[in-house]
Amino acid sequence: MKKIICILIMISCLFSQSKRDPRAVALAGSYTTIANGIFSVGYNPGLIGLQQNRPLTIQGFQLDFGIVGNFFSIENIAKYSGDTLTTRDVNRFINNLEQQDGLTFFMDTHMPIPLINISKGNLAFSANNILLQNYKLPIGLLELIFYGNAKKTNLDLEFSYEILGMNEYGLSFGIPFRYMSWGITAKYMQGLFFLGVDEDSSSSSLLTDDLGIYGNGKYIIKQGVGGSGFGLDIGVASRPLNGWNFGLSIINVMGSIRWEQGGDNESNSSINPLTKSFYPFKWGDDELSSDEYIEYTFTIDTIRVDKMSNDSLFKNETRFLKIPSNAKDFITRVPATFRAGVSKKFDNFLITSDMVAGFENRYYSRKQWKWSIGTEWTRMPSLPLRIGFGWGGGDMKELGVGFGMKKSVVMFDFGFAFRNGMWLHTMKGLNLSFGFTYVGKEDKEGVLDEKGPSPKI
Repeated sequence: MKKIICILIMISCLFSQSKRDPRAVALAGSYTTIANGIFSVGYNPGLIGLQQNRPLTIQGFQLDFGIVGNFFSIENIAKYSGDTLTTRDVNRFINNLEQQDGLTFFMDTHMPIPLINISKGNLAFSANNILLQNYKLPIGLLELIFYGNAKKTNLDLEFSYEILGMNEYGLSFGIPFRYMSWGITAKYMQGLFFLGVDEDSSSSSLLTDDLGIYGNGKYIIKQGVGGSGFGLDIGVASRPLNGWNFGLSIINVMGSIRWEQGGDNESNSSINPLTKSFYPFKWGDDELSSDEYIEYTFTIDTIRVDKMSNDSLFKNETRFLKIPSNAKDFITRVPATFRAGVSKKFDNFLITSDMVAGFENRYYSRKQWKWSIGTEWTRMPSLPLRIGFGWGGGDMKELGVGFGMKKSVVMFDFGFAFRNGMWLHTMKGLNLSFGFTYVGKEDKEGVLDEKGPSPKI
């Protein structure tokens, strides 16, 4: 049992909001009504229209990395890594994973392209490099490991595997009115690469009974080299009312990438050097060409005691096949999220809270509600301190902490979050984010009255 646990731990280490920044991480995502300037892109473009008195903002450098799973933590490893496990322990382990249909890991990296993420007044231009990775081990494999062939006779061994790299360019603008502001972000999504299991063409099963264990499966792993698509964010934010702010937004209400079949390796290099570690893809010692896909098949022929000496019980084959010239392009949908938020400004405190829901279980999105609340202490304007708590969604419990440091026109922000757990020993993932931002001086003369007309562009 210890060896099995160690193998799964290694897998979780190797594999693990479409946009984030350090302040949002520290506040556990409570950002729909308080994001400023360029940072409102990806959360609520309606806030852009209320930024007419905000200075020129330029993101110099920022890096955001996150990884989260649904089981492994220091606490769980200690609990389930004994020489023997009771039936109650095994049942608890399996029940914790059955709701998500397997052992899942999600890892993402976000890096705004330096110096070209700019906002001024009610306009903003953003450019971000995004890397998303999604893995899921099938629940049937885990049931076989822990129950043997006594629990179920037919085990589903289908698994999920996806890696997606993209650049996202957005133009945002807002139109303020007397009581609120409406905003929109139009996005062009440049697909860099995609590799993943085609669930429609893949199938696998394992049959266990008194006679033995046997089964077969086929996995089609396809890739996209170069793609393009468009997306749209819309949002609305209220003007301050006795210190209160309200906001609603839908991020990626439209958003998808159409991937070309085949392509040229040289024409798909990424601005982000991190992507060179992933593309071109390798399978074993072989490198996958841009005009190929992978077909992996296996057959298990009656594993039982009287056949253990037979060397052909398990057969598998990996083939690199050419993509047909008439193959149709395929589309990857970028998940949409709905956000609703409220915030209240006090003398030295800002308290903010959000409700967020996704529309599908993919990447960063979950079809369930997440509630979060955060506070920012601004007694020292040059050193704001932040803390936030979230519950629900893909991260379940989340605790975020962070701070900012402002020196002249440069702002440094740092955020760290315990994901799917509240403390070091219970967390099943983490989020680390930091960055430098140029913040110019506020245009006091350009400040408009709350009841005034729209700002000039």
